[in-house]
Amino acid sequence: MRIFLNKKIVPEPEAVVSVYDHGFLYGDGIYETMRAYNGVVFMLDKHLERLGRSASLTKLDIPETGFIKDAVSMTMEANKLSDAYIRVTVSRGKGAIGLDPALCKEPTFVVIAEHFKKYPEHLYSSGVKLVIAKTRRNLVFAINPKIKSLNFLNNIFAKMEAKERGAYEAIMLNAEGLIAEGTVSNIFFVKDNVLCTPAPEVGALDGITREVVINLAKKNGVKVSEGEYYPDDLFNASEVFFTNTTSEIMPVSQVELIDYKVGDVTKSLHMLYKEEVSAYIKNYRGN
Repeated sequence: MRIFLNKKIVPEPEAVVSVYDHGFLYGDGIYETMRAYNGVVFMLDKHLERLGRSASLTKLDIPETGFIKDAVSMTMEANKLSDAYIRVTVSRGKGAIGLDPALCKEPTFVVIAEHFKKYPEHLYSSGVKLVIAKTRRNLVFAINPKIKSLNFLNNIFAKMEAKERGAYEAIMLNAEGLIAEGTVSNIFFVKDNVLCTPAPEVGALDGITREVVINLAKKNGVKVSEGEYYPDDLFNASEVFFTNTTSEIMPVSQVELIDYKVGDVTKSLHMLYKEEVSAYIKNYRGN
């Protein structure tokens, strides 16, 4: 495997970051995860726009958009990839021990691209189990959920809870007990023929896939509500699914002890999402 590190492609053994890097020492950095279909990175501009927003909110200097696009393309080409998982990471960089960002002279920039391994089809046909984690989402006024940061310890704790309880993913509540998001996903559910999802203000990252799904639902006559929801709202839903870049729309068959069917809304939106990806690729190539 070959990695883009700072300004060039290097073999993986040479893709080494200093132990004094503040991303390693303090989790001081940001990232984006993307997915390429047939050589085209889906919603690349949206992802880079969000990376820029994260950089602005953390006062972190990042390379220009054109440079990042070239780095992503070069990394895919270097690894001969068509369908790929891509991660762009920018840390504060190497600096003396201490919290002051001024200790770091320049950021560390990394692009990783790996072959995308498709999820087993039975997950989409049968759904997956979720639990509600005891670990709470970061306070909105502590770490702004608009920042896709390297600070992931509470999400990791929630993921550990999910694994310990035999679940695929964990739902995280905010400090007030409202549903925020999954450890790496946005939560959706259908209740009274309305597609509901937590608003970003409760502590959810406004995911790129989340935005696509909301727009597709509205275009196809599905009423959408972004709001404040408690677990009981979810328990009284008819369908549940979560979204993220890699799994797209993942049906949920169980949350705690409540069972759900993989319903028509979930199936329809997943089909529409696939069509949206195909149209994006076609438009990108000018066909």
